[in-house]
Parts: sequence; structure tokens; C-alpha cells
Amino acid sequence: MAAKGERTERETLEPEVILAERDGLGWITLNRPKAINALTHGMERAITPALRRWAAADAIRAVVLTGAGERGLCAGGDIVAIYHAAKTGDRAEAREAAEFWRAEYELNHAISRFPKPYVAVMDGIVMGGGVGLAAHGSVRVVTERSMVGMPEVGIGFVPDVGGTHLLARAPGLIGRHVALTTARMSGADAIAAGFADHHVPADALPALLDALGVDPVVDAVARFATPAPESELAVQRDWIDDCYAADTPAEIVRRLCAHGDAAARKAAEQILAKSPIAVSVALRSLRAAAETDSLAENLNREFRVSVAALRSHDLVEGIRAQVIDKDRNPRWSPATLDDVTEAQIDTYFEDLGDRELGLRDVTVQSEGQS
Repeated sequence: MAAKGERTERETLEPEVILAERDGLGWITLNRPKAINALTHGMERAITPALRRWAAADAIRAVVLTGAGERGLCAGGDIVAIYHAAKTGDRAEAREAAEFWRAEYELNHAISRFPKPYVAVMDGIVMGGGVGLAAHGSVRVVTERSMVGMPEVGIGFVPDVGGTHLLARAPGLIGRHVALTTARMSGADAIAAGFADHHVPADALPALLDALGVDPVVDAVARFATPAPESELAVQRDWIDDCYAADTPAEIVRRLCAHGDAAARKAAEQILAKSPIAVSVALRSLRAAAETDSLAENLNREFRVSVAALRSHDLVEGIRAQVIDKDRNPRWSPATLDDVTEAQIDTYFEDLGDRELGLRDVTVQSEGQS
């Protein structure tokens, strides 16, 4: 999840998400360009019913997701409200924060089960919640400008929106590296890691979007896709797979520091700058996600972790340091990876009883179905 941006007067007058139907396509345009289209609860509530309508509409043969502006598809979720809920401990605000996540994860799951082609144009910045909107789609397009990542542990949070499901399925242990360092993936990296499918030059996107309105999706994409450049992450698989196979985050860091590759030592520094408890919970989450093929089950687990994070010190402190005060100097508690206990990690995975997310792996239903 990423920072909330200030809304301009123009944005106040325009809808946060533009939904349209033309040329046999359902178009979703995230429309908060000043905030790099950061996702709000209202945007979630608009998109989900649209997907249900389009799933049932014979006139709609595919859905296309894009973002307004030049900076990116979506910088993540709008976390300022999450910060206030976690800081004050107010029950009503905490419930609202939990409902934001509930709606978001339900939408992520619906995208993954959408019965028609869902084309996500992942140009520019695609972080956190933006990954949830795009990377569960069936046709995922990146460009040379794409910057894809899961930055959560840097704010005391943990990869969510089905991110653990995607990261756990990346080749080797690339997903652990991306999650624990908050590494930004290029378009080529995103394809190599399984977050995207097709590389299209940014200057060809307008022509691609026009072609989608005329031709079958597979034909339109094939016409404009080009071979992806070499993935730097894929090239680094040897030391990534070796170092991240360690049992604990602290041991991962020790292996990275001892490795001869400068990139490995840099990764160690990056992990050590992140929230120790968030890094520890993220590693356990990724291991659990690797043990099931069910996105629904992994989203259900992420929901438990997200709700637990509202009670944590580090979520408040991380957002304060990165988004509110912007001093970039978080004071984590526990302060080091060696200080984190298994009991502390356990609290993030406790059953929520009747507040569970409760997703099941069924195909998204159209309106009027039960």
C-alpha cells in the first residue's frame, strides 16, 4: 500500500474511477493522477459491481484496466486513513480500515476468477494495491517504464492483495528477495517473476488500446508485444536462491553479508532498514502461501495479518516516517531481527472468528446469480 495524495480541485470534481463500455470492452480507468491513482474504498466499491455486470453482459467480451496520468497505473492503497485508525485505536476507524481491506481482497479475488479476458496495462508505477488490481488478471502488459513492487515491509506492514500468493510462485526465491527488500521490478523482472505476461513498448500503448476495441485480445496483444529485455533478477538467481533459503530473516541477512556479490550485500542493508517484525511475518506468510495453490486461502491469511497489523507499533511508525512526517527515520519495535520472537509473529496469524474474510475459490458471479 502506498501514500495518499492531495486531491486537486479538478480531481474533486471528477470521479476517482471512470467506468465505460465501448467497442465490446469494459474500461476501468483509475482517475487520481496526482496521487498516482492510489486506491480508495470508494474506487473498490465502484469496480466490483462493474465486474459483475460485465461478467454477465454478452456485449462485453473483455475488460481493460488503465491509469490516468503519466506516472503509473496505481501507487497502491490510500493508507492515511489506515494510519489514523492504527494510531488512535478507535474501534470504528479500525472496523473501517478492516472493511477497506475486505473489499480490496474480495476485488482481487474477483479479478483472478473473472471469466473473460482482463487486460491490465501496468505502465509506470504499479505498487502494492496496484499489483492486486493488475497482476491477478489474465492478460498483464508491462513496458520499459514499468516499476512493479510490494513495498509493505518498509512501512511496518506485510505484502497483501494476494501478493504473498504471487511472490511465493516466483521462480526460485526471487519472491522472498522482492518482499523483504521491497525491490522494484522492471517490466522484464515482472515477467520473469510471474507478475506480468507481455512486454509492449510504451509508445505503442495507444495503438494497442485502439486495437483491443477491434480485434480479439490475443491478436491485438500479439501484434504489439516485443521480446522483454533480460531480467536482472533472473540473472541474480544463484545468490538469491542460496541466501534466501535460510530459515530466519536474521540468517538470510548473515548469508547476504557474507556473500561476495555486491548486490547481495546491498540486499542485506535494505532488509535491515525495514521493520524487523514485518520482515519476519512476511517470511512466514510467504512460506505458508507456497504450501497452497488457493489464492482465496492466501488472501484469507493476509486479511488476518492486516487486521493484526492495526494493533502493531510498526505500522503507525512506518507510515509516520515515510508518509506523514517524511523524516525517513522509523524507530522499529522490536528494534532488530534477532529481537523478534516466534510468539510475536504468531499473533499476526490468529483466527478472527466471525470477522474472517472467508473467501472461497469460486468464479466471480454476475449480478442476479446466487
